[in-house]
Amino acid sequence: MTALPIVIAALAVAFIARKFRKKGRHTLSVPPPKSSVGLVADREIRQRLRGRIFRVTTGITLLAVGAAIVIPTLGGGPGKTKVGVAGTLTSHERTAILLAGRQVGATIEILDEPSSGAAIDDVKGGKTSVAVLDGAQVIVEHALSSSDNSTEAQMARAIASLLAEDNAIRAAGLTPRQAATIAGIRPLPVRGIVAAKGGSTSDQGTATIGLILLFFMLSQYGTWTLMGVMEEKASRVVEVLLAAIRPTQLLGGKVLGIGALVFGQATVLVSFALGLGAAVGSHVLTGTSPIVLVSILAWLVLGYGFYSWVFAAAGSMVERQDQVQAVVFPITIPLLIGYIASITAIGGDHASAFVTTLAYLPPTAPFAMPSLVAVRAATWWEFALSASLSIASTFAMARVAGTIYRRAVLRTGRRVPLRDVLTSRVRTRSR
Repeated sequence: MTALPIVIAALAVAFIARKFRKKGRHTLSVPPPKSSVGLVADREIRQRLRGRIFRVTTGITLLAVGAAIVIPTLGGGPGKTKVGVAGTLTSHERTAILLAGRQVGATIEILDEPSSGAAIDDVKGGKTSVAVLDGAQVIVEHALSSSDNSTEAQMARAIASLLAEDNAIRAAGLTPRQAATIAGIRPLPVRGIVAAKGGSTSDQGTATIGLILLFFMLSQYGTWTLMGVMEEKASRVVEVLLAAIRPTQLLGGKVLGIGALVFGQATVLVSFALGLGAAVGSHVLTGTSPIVLVSILAWLVLGYGFYSWVFAAAGSMVERQDQVQAVVFPITIPLLIGYIASITAIGGDHASAFVTTLAYLPPTAPFAMPSLVAVRAATWWEFALSASLSIASTFAMARVAGTIYRRAVLRTGRRVPLRDVLTSRVRTRSR
C-alpha cells in the first residue's frame, strides 16, 4: 500500500504531459515575452523532452536505480551458515559456536554429524562451511591465508578462538561462576582523541552510486550539448538563428535549457530512489548523511556548469559524426581520471594526496570532492573553496567557449583546429 501514492503520482504526471503535448500540436498560442536566452532555453527543453532518446535514457536510469534499491531486499535477509559437529559438545561449546556467528554477522545452524569422516565429506561437498571435530579441531575446505577476510574465514577463526577459550576454562578447573565471569569479559573501550575520518558504510555506498550516476549524466548531457551545436551547424540552421540573436545568447540559452533538464532529472531520480526505498523497506540509503546527497547534487550542477561550455565549444568545431571522436576524447580524459580515482578513494580508509589534489581542480572536482565528503576527509571551508574555484573557472570557460563558438560555428567544410579559433587570424569559410 505504501507504493500506491507513488504509482498514482506517476500516472498523473504522465496524463498531464500527454495532454500538454496534444494541446501543443493542435493550438497556436502567443508565448509570453521572454529574453532571447530564455527562448532558446525553452526551445531546447521542449525539443529534448519530445525526443525518444531522453525518455529512453530516463527510463533506463530509473530502472537501474530501482534495481539497485529493490534487489538487495529480495533475499529476505541473510541465510544461515551451516556448521557440522562431530562428537559430543557441551552446551557451552554449542553456545560458543553460535556466538562466533554473531561476531561476524552470520546466523549459524548446527548440524550433528554421525562421524568425523562424514563431517569432513560434508565440508568437501559444500553442505557445510565449517566442521568441528570433538571440540578440538576446526575443519574448512581450503587452508586460510592471512589475507582471507571472507565471512567463512572470519567465522572459522572465531569458532576456533572461542572453543579454545572454553577448553582452557575447563582445563583450569574453574567453577561455573568463575567460568561465567571470564566468559562475560568485554574489551575495554577505545576512544580516539580525533574523530575518525572514514565515513559510514551507508555514506560510502550512496556516494559510489552517486558518482556512477554523476559520470553518466555529465557525459550524457555534455554529449547532447555537443551534438545539438553540431547539428545546427551542419544543417545551417545556426546561420538563421544568428541573424536574430547574438552568438553568446544562442549558446547560453542552449546550455541553460539542457542544464534545467539535468537538475530536473536529478531531482526525479533522488525522489524516486527515496520513495521506492521507503515503499519496499530498502536499507540502501538508510543511515546516509544528508550532506552526502547534497554534495552529489551540488557537484552535478557545478560539474555540468563547467563541462557544458567545454562540450558546446567542441561542438562548434565539428559538423560531421566522424569528427566528433577527435574532439571528445581529450574532454573525457579528466572525466575518467576523476571518476576512477574517486571511486577507488571511497573504498579506502583515508583519501590520498592525489585525490585531495583532484578535488581542487575544476575538471575533476565534481567526482573527487563528493568522495572526500563521503569518507569525512573534507571540511566545510575546503568544500566551499573547491566550489568557488569551480564557479570561477566556469565563468572563465564560458568566455573562452563563447569566443570559440563565435569564430568556429560558421566555418564549414572541415573540422576547425583549436589553434585557429584561439588566434585573431580567423576568416569565415563556407562550402
